[in-house]
Amino acid sequence: MEIDQFTLEDLAIFSTKGDEAVFNYVNRCRTDGGSEKLMDHFRNPLSSISAIKERQSTLQLMIKHIDQWPDAINNGAVMVIEKYFGTVTAEIPSNPSALQAGLFKLLNKADLSFLQFSCGHLFAFIKGMQKILDFYSNQNGPESFNKLLLEAASILNNRELKKRTQSIPFSDYTLAAQLDFAHFIKYKFKQATLQLLDIYYQLDAWYGMASATLTHKLAFPEFLETHTPLLEIEGLYHPLLEHPVDYDIELNNQQNFLFLTGANMAGKSTFIKSLGIATFMAHLGMGVPAKKMALSMFDGILSNINISDNLARGESYFYNEVKRIKITVQKISDQRHWLVLIDELFKGTNVEDAMKCSIAVVEGFTKIKSSVFLLSTHLYEIGSNLKKHRNILFKYFETDVTGEKLHFSYELKEGISQDRLGYLILKNEGVVEMLDKIPSDN
Repeated sequence: MEIDQFTLEDLAIFSTKGDEAVFNYVNRCRTDGGSEKLMDHFRNPLSSISAIKERQSTLQLMIKHIDQWPDAINNGAVMVIEKYFGTVTAEIPSNPSALQAGLFKLLNKADLSFLQFSCGHLFAFIKGMQKILDFYSNQNGPESFNKLLLEAASILNNRELKKRTQSIPFSDYTLAAQLDFAHFIKYKFKQATLQLLDIYYQLDAWYGMASATLTHKLAFPEFLETHTPLLEIEGLYHPLLEHPVDYDIELNNQQNFLFLTGANMAGKSTFIKSLGIATFMAHLGMGVPAKKMALSMFDGILSNINISDNLARGESYFYNEVKRIKITVQKISDQRHWLVLIDELFKGTNVEDAMKCSIAVVEGFTKIKSSVFLLSTHLYEIGSNLKKHRNILFKYFETDVTGEKLHFSYELKEGISQDRLGYLILKNEGVVEMLDKIPSDN
């Protein structure tokens, strides 16, 4: 699935300036290497239903048996292993006698301490990988998962390695056996060990996704084989909010355009981002922040939410809005399936001009039935001009006013909002009173 940097930033997929991010929410990997593999998955969402279902099956298998994951393999341990291969020590003897081992200890005390510490972690890592193989090889996992296990098995079944990995703890090995193990790993089994680490990192990336799905109680979505776009979601919520409100929404080939209205702070932006994040996470093959979700395969997500001007280029806010819409039109004209998210279109020009531009864009988008569109706007007036389009679904967030107090229910309702609350919000925030108290220069 295609997703550009602009959309990744709009949906807060990755952290910018220390902000909360979807990646951090999902990343429960045990190692930095696993996190890097997970980052690769985030940057390359899956592009076929078969691949998504296979990853879902992998994560579901891990969730079912997550308590079987070896605790001995952690970030500190693999850092020690990686450092072992990059550190220069005295020449380690091969198959040393007790006398040779004693001599090495006498002459290389610091190196011996480093070797024993590092190889203790190496030994635990190998045993941990063997534990993964012993358990999961009998679980009839999906093809990609089994393929990785077979790669690991081909490494761990090395006769010389098996001869040196006894059932007793590494600390109980004789000094000669410890040095022989250290020699074999460093000089003869380095590339195989690094390959085994890389295999674990991929497993760890899946483990992180599985753990996040379990911990956050995410729901695996159902992907439907259909040539028309579809989104059916029950209990959708924004995963990065501490106390999120959930939503239900259905968009299909009959109504593939959501026209969303409501007062500022009523929940429009949060809803749009929630839908984008859930769709993105679904295409990673993991659980989504919803009670239930069914969807078609999307070829990409395009957003137009946090537009800014570019002072260095002399480009105005409005000009950049137009550029983003132009890119969107170029993309969606290919008849592929896109999810298009637009929040408050044409904020960078006057109301009359914004209304005219918005109507032109919406009416153009309604011609495209292969994609799904979500548009929020404060230009309620254009709604009446768009009711002739049967594929537009009109929803709004209602705001209750009691006296001069605002109450946001964050509930989606049928129709077009008629709220005009900008001045009231200005007043409630004390801005009007502050302005009244400014002394006149006259």
